[in-house]
Amino acid sequence: MALLALVAACSKTADAPAASAAANPSAPVTGGTLVYLEQQAHTNLYPPAGGFYPNGGILNQITDKLTYQDPKTLKVEPWIAESWTVNDAVTEYTFKLREGVSFSDGTPLDAAAVAKNFDTFGKGNKELKQPVSEAINNYDRSEVIDARTVKFYFKKPSPGFLQGTSVIGSGLVSLGTLARPFEELGDATRIIGSGPFVVTSETLGKELVLSVRKDYAWGPSTLAHQGRARLDEIKLIVTPEDSVRIGALVAGQAGFIRQVQAYDEKRVKDQGFAIYAPPTRGVNNSINFRPDNPLVADVRVRQALLHATNTKEIVETLFSSNYPQATSVIAATAAGYVDLSAKLGYDEAKARQLLDEAGWTVGANGTRSKDGQELALRAYEALPQPQNKATLQLVAQQWAKIGVKLNVLTGDAGTTTLDNLDPAKTAVLPTMVGRADPDVIKSQYYPTNRNVLLQKGGVSDKVKGFVDAKLNGLLEGIASEVDPAKRLALVGEVQNYLIDQAYVIPIFEEPQAFAGAPWVRDVGYEAVGRPSFYAAWLAAH
Repeated sequence: MALLALVAACSKTADAPAASAAANPSAPVTGGTLVYLEQQAHTNLYPPAGGFYPNGGILNQITDKLTYQDPKTLKVEPWIAESWTVNDAVTEYTFKLREGVSFSDGTPLDAAAVAKNFDTFGKGNKELKQPVSEAINNYDRSEVIDARTVKFYFKKPSPGFLQGTSVIGSGLVSLGTLARPFEELGDATRIIGSGPFVVTSETLGKELVLSVRKDYAWGPSTLAHQGRARLDEIKLIVTPEDSVRIGALVAGQAGFIRQVQAYDEKRVKDQGFAIYAPPTRGVNNSINFRPDNPLVADVRVRQALLHATNTKEIVETLFSSNYPQATSVIAATAAGYVDLSAKLGYDEAKARQLLDEAGWTVGANGTRSKDGQELALRAYEALPQPQNKATLQLVAQQWAKIGVKLNVLTGDAGTTTLDNLDPAKTAVLPTMVGRADPDVIKSQYYPTNRNVLLQKGGVSDKVKGFVDAKLNGLLEGIASEVDPAKRLALVGEVQNYLIDQAYVIPIFEEPQAFAGAPWVRDVGYEAVGRPSFYAAWLAAH
């Protein structure tokens, strides 16, 4: 109730602007404050950390990108860069920038600023603890040709770089922002971008106020709306409880909310409110195994658990039509997708046979064991993912039928993070990642990126020895193959390999689920589902 009261206190300006649109109620109007309820607080707003959706939802309002990816066609179009050239070897990219663009602190968004951004994103900054962006591969260096021209060089071909300049992780920030250490960039007021909104106040973990930048004049030229954003202000309030977010929306105390659970969709629609579920077009919501854990080191065990997982039952029980059942590692809308339904079939008898062959026998308590050790695995609930606890609990019920225990845990952020980096403690990890480019599959599985399999040489210093050189070679190929057809063929090969090795059990294609009041118009979404309030406006109500 306290959170609902907070929403109510902040909603006094949520009405449409005073200027009447009665003469033409469909005509956009300027002004007003949108109350937007977010399920989780942001963590760090260093742009390459924008993959976490609460982070990206803020960065998308306050930063611009070199290029713009059309969310329908997925074509990469001009934005801060008005044009570009790429050499035949795809190792050099040259961008010509728009004139007159500035950051909200008044400093120019010129070639020097763009060069510094990508030198930081491409190489990281160890002194300031700023990590390398997962969206940029094979980066070497930048060169400032003149005030409006910047050139980037790569050690090997980097075919995904152009699309990588359009993603949330490549949001452009001021030199002052880049000079701050990583740990300071959780404070949203310290993120200086060139976007249509600026952060004017923050109550850490609770509320963020974004105000319009009135002199903004450099949105993507292909958009119908140009000039300043239509809204005057956005009040972003962190509201973890699903029922409170929906209650505030239905009561008119909020105009837009993120993370609507599938079981609430009908209630929201029956009240006359809209559900928006833009796709994320990347690696599907999945369960991943850590082969360094001896319980799942045998491929037959992993294959057994894959065939013991009834994803159709999961989707039909817990989700809606906005969550298609996965038929591969990546979404059916992703570039290079291959339908692997035949390899993902639910087959309880086959699962039992594989475990028998691997030497795991069923004991008196119904749980399998081998050499005195039970086949009991652990997985932590992934809070950012929709209904993840219920999903894992249903998976646990399915695995129990073949004699395998799955203990579903909920821990504090610190414990969860540490245990998820230790394959001995956590053999199973639920994940997903969105990006509308084939490089997304490398981002998820490569050791120096997200490394969800916990290969040696990646994010965990506790990994003893698991390395899959074949997988890594295929991922490196995706990141450097110049021929588009060959690149997509590698994407297909990786999908097949991941399933053949049963490293991953794809469950569903994850959207970003929002709900909006009928008087909130023209909210946009970038290619992987983060909201853009640049063109949004408030109708009379």
